[in-house]
Amino acid sequence: MSHLKLAVDGIVLYRKRLIAIKRVNYPFKGEYALPGGFVEYGEKTEDALRRELREETGLGVEIIKLVGVYSDPERDPRGHVVSICYLAKGEGELKADSDAESVSLFTLEGMPKLSFDHGKMIKDARDGINEVLSKM
Repeated sequence: MSHLKLAVDGIVLYRKRLIAIKRVNYPFKGEYALPGGFVEYGEKTEDALRRELREETGLGVEIIKLVGVYSDPERDPRGHVVSICYLAKGEGELKADSDAESVSLFTLEGMPKLSFDHGKMIKDARDGINEVLSKM
């Protein structure tokens, strides 16, 4: 029997753009995705997002709000992974770190095709993204 895994993903706004990373690991190696990763045992999801953002983008993060919980058992080819997605603002100097091949900035309309169900997350957060961008 496989165990359920918990992950976090971040729709992160930085300099009036959205951040996408190019994945360095399987699955979807070399494809764009939102920054994020697995929650460690005993870790709050918000702290996991902060840790993953630092590991992948070098940025600190200010969490704005919860976008949603994504639980489709088919969303990740590694098994049943439930993701909690947050909308956040990045702070600091952007640089690809240990867990990302590269990190790029895109407009909402210019986002590339994203792996997993990250495109759905962006669609679900569109109003919140536009609201935050209007205040930046």
